[in-house]
Amino acid sequence: MHELSIAMSLLDAADEEAGRHAGARVTALHVRLGPFSGVLGEALRSAFELAREGSALEDAELLIEEMPIVVHCLACAADRSAVSMQDLRCAICGTAAERVVGGRELELVALELES
Repeated sequence: MHELSIAMSLLDAADEEAGRHAGARVTALHVRLGPFSGVLGEALRSAFELAREGSALEDAELLIEEMPIVVHCLACAADRSAVSMQDLRCAICGTAAERVVGGRELELVALELES
């Protein structure tokens, strides 16, 4: 379960950042997660619950923003949603995608701190 090591890394990064703000306590971690990241949101939530037990961030909440799959469509000359994970065509015109430009995210984008 690689989600556990990811959860632990998120907690480590959050704890390190909180240390830069004297006396601050992390109340929430905001994460963006795309379908092509290889990480399932529910598995990450479960792993996070396990990893935070007994840690300095025991009361912190994990907030996951599920990101869409976005492809670059040559016909539309724009970035568009894909039909599906298995069908990487433009959802607007149906043209096969030139490249995937979104959906691989696995990023810690924000922390909520309380002093």
